[in-house]
Amino acid sequence: MALANSKRQRVVIVGAGFAGLRIARSLNNSDYDVFLIDRYNYHQFQPLMYQVATARLEPSSISFPLRKVFQHSHNVTIRIADVEHVDTDSKILTTTIGDLVYDRLVLCIGCTTNYFGNEHIKANSFPMKSVPNAMALRNRILQTFEDTIEAGPDELQSLLNFVIVGGGPTGVELAGAMAEMKKNILPKDYPEVDFSRLMIYLLEGSPNTLNAMSDVSKVRSHKYLEKLGVIVRTNTVVEDYDGTTVRLKGGETLVARNLIWAAGVTGNVLDGIPATVMVRGNRLKTNRFGQVEGLDGVYAIGDIAYMPTPKYPNGHPQLANVAIAQAAHIAKNFLREAKGKAPSEFEYHNKGTMATVGKRRAVVDLPGISYQGTLAWLTWMFVHLMLLLNVKNRLIVFVNWMMAYLTNDSTLRLMLKADRGDGTVEKIGHPVVKG
Repeated sequence: MALANSKRQRVVIVGAGFAGLRIARSLNNSDYDVFLIDRYNYHQFQPLMYQVATARLEPSSISFPLRKVFQHSHNVTIRIADVEHVDTDSKILTTTIGDLVYDRLVLCIGCTTNYFGNEHIKANSFPMKSVPNAMALRNRILQTFEDTIEAGPDELQSLLNFVIVGGGPTGVELAGAMAEMKKNILPKDYPEVDFSRLMIYLLEGSPNTLNAMSDVSKVRSHKYLEKLGVIVRTNTVVEDYDGTTVRLKGGETLVARNLIWAAGVTGNVLDGIPATVMVRGNRLKTNRFGQVEGLDGVYAIGDIAYMPTPKYPNGHPQLANVAIAQAAHIAKNFLREAKGKAPSEFEYHNKGTMATVGKRRAVVDLPGISYQGTLAWLTWMFVHLMLLLNVKNRLIVFVNWMMAYLTNDSTLRLMLKADRGDGTVEKIGHPVVKG
């Protein structure tokens, strides 16, 4: 890709997550030439990925084609590629489909799963940071239940033990969804299997689940999970996992063929960005205008950004609301600067946090108020529906939710395996020992 002859400034946005998509939409049909780059051709709605993994929603319900979003745009160009390197002196971004010159580079590259350096856990566990991750996990979960039918007595319990590591919103919501699947769906689908032996472990290294929320939400989420039958273990650190045995700090072990890792994130690293601007978690330190310290024309927004402010001296929480607010503000600054006006500093105004723990169970923390139960669950559903990009997806998700609510069932339990066209099909199950 070569730089076109133009007097208009070129803004290159890397990443089409919440931050990248929002700033691109805010600059749509403006006086900037905007390039939006992502490895996928769709925006993925991460808060509902756990429902894809547990067969409650199809991936198309939470994925939005980027070209559809910008099909009427006159200045936003979509490129599907991996970014390999940035030369911040020459202002050249190198991608798998060529080089791109920029005037302003906006990094919305987000975070990836943090395995804390443990290669065994990385190789043998399942993350959930993308739609393909969620689909792989869904296939694995459903195949596990198929494998239980023919498993021998020595193998059965290891198949029926699911270990989820990380007590944040992802881990809590996934554990709750799997507990409801155990209660309402699996006995009907597999009457020959005793699912009272299905054990769902939620392991959290800190003293509480949802540790970033209010005390009442921490306590209530824990109680909700235990009421659903989830075995919650706080102050519990996983040291290793070889695909069959989970080793905990202190020497205790759990036998499990499935471990889902939701224990933390670390920033994606872009080659060419100096280590001097990175802080803990590989986040990029910025000023309050979103500019990465010491790098001309480079901005960072969302989970990757570390922006100290008076209200948040240690940086903002890595939440979708923060990413969206930062993107909207910085896009507004770009539009102001295009008119010769001075930019304004960013400060985040907390809109609250929430998590659901199953049917009619959720916790909500809003500024000045916390509440739990059915009202919180309805609030959670309404907010997430409104965050979806278009009416069609909202209707699809709403209908799926209502059918699941009324029937305590889901009709989406499809294992979609890759067919290589040579008679072989992707293997996603476990070798089992027949009785």
